[in-house]
Amino acid sequence: MSGGIGTARGVALSVGAVLGPGVLVLPAIAVRAAGPASLVAWAALLCVSALIATSFATLGARYPDAGGVATFTHHAFGAHAAAVVGAWLYAAVPAGVVAGGIAGARYVTAALDAPTSATGPVAVALLGTIYGANLVGLRLSARLQLALTAVLIATLAAVLTAAGPHVDPQRITPFAPHGIAGVGSALAVLFTAICGWEATANLSADYTHPTHIRRVARASLTVVAVLYTGLAVCTVGVLGDDAANSPVPLMGLIAPTNQPWAATLVAAAAVLFTAAASITFVAAAARAGLALARHRVLPAALAVTGHDAEPRRSALVQAAAATTITIAAAAAPHTVTVEALMRVFAALLACVTLAGLLAAARLLPRRRQRASAVVAALAVAVVAALSTTYLMAPAAVASAVLARRRTPSNPQPRGDSSSSPCDRRDTLKQDPLTALGRIR
Repeated sequence: MSGGIGTARGVALSVGAVLGPGVLVLPAIAVRAAGPASLVAWAALLCVSALIATSFATLGARYPDAGGVATFTHHAFGAHAAAVVGAWLYAAVPAGVVAGGIAGARYVTAALDAPTSATGPVAVALLGTIYGANLVGLRLSARLQLALTAVLIATLAAVLTAAGPHVDPQRITPFAPHGIAGVGSALAVLFTAICGWEATANLSADYTHPTHIRRVARASLTVVAVLYTGLAVCTVGVLGDDAANSPVPLMGLIAPTNQPWAATLVAAAAVLFTAAASITFVAAAARAGLALARHRVLPAALAVTGHDAEPRRSALVQAAAATTITIAAAAAPHTVTVEALMRVFAALLACVTLAGLLAAARLLPRRRQRASAVVAALAVAVVAALSTTYLMAPAAVASAVLARRRTPSNPQPRGDSSSSPCDRRDTLKQDPLTALGRIR
């Protein structure tokens, strides 16, 4: 990014990385799991989020590098661990993108007052746009991404301003209808809401000065905490139990305003941001596949790129996976739900974040920094454990990656560990997590 990243641009990019399409549905899913006690889950995760952001910011300032978590994991634990982290990301993205596409489609059909049967075609069109953009090599500019982040923040601020006066304290009782188990379930799915701090590490090499990284982390934490706290309180205080049954909770928050244009505005912003965030995630996953293929974790054919170095074969595999998930969601709508896909996505990303925090605990020089990373890692490990059966997804991915890397007929690239793509400057641009933080 020309000119480097200053504090203001860094805050916008970091906030945009954390605030993803999940905000469209996560508050309602949390209320369904825990009732008003979902506020406890939000508060706990925001505290954990602060520790995660601080740890990644410290790592980024100390090791300014475009490789992000994959690089740190390789430095701390070797090539096998880095390969698993990249594969977790590669597997997570189709589930998350499809969930975001369906959620965005619901907002469109609600705004147009269309029948629910229109949700499927709208979701397919949205997903086609997302994957098509990557197949033709489209890259969103920094200005466009920043503008989209600004639209999201402005939209959420407008929704919270409109909904705030309608918060009813009586809706907060009974506080914990599903007990501690419900809070744990809400914690597991809400983890998706605090993913994205890896962007601090991914962008570290592009900052005009390393000291900006910590400053950006502090400012971004403030913005995210204010927006998420307001969203959680308004969801519980305005919608109450009705939030659990609403596929478009943001529209429910603005319903009391009786403004005819409000629903359309929220739907347009939701779709726009869903597309922008998903395009970035697909770009990241496509490059993860390219790096994994070059190091024989995935079939070598995926390492082939066109004259413009675009990983289209890897993107096609991502598109095929998303298509399969979409067909499954249409065939079994009560099993392959948005919530289930979000939980799979959360479980995989929790493992990615945990790997980065463990690397921080090993790499950072100061005892206080290591202690902070350890506390965050323990918290993320607990959240990951609360995913229960959804942990089968990262376990299966890790087993498949390690089995393939140890297969004698699948030799590793020659050279010592220092030749890993996580260390070599000429292949850093293709590293698994780079595109999550780097806006092209």
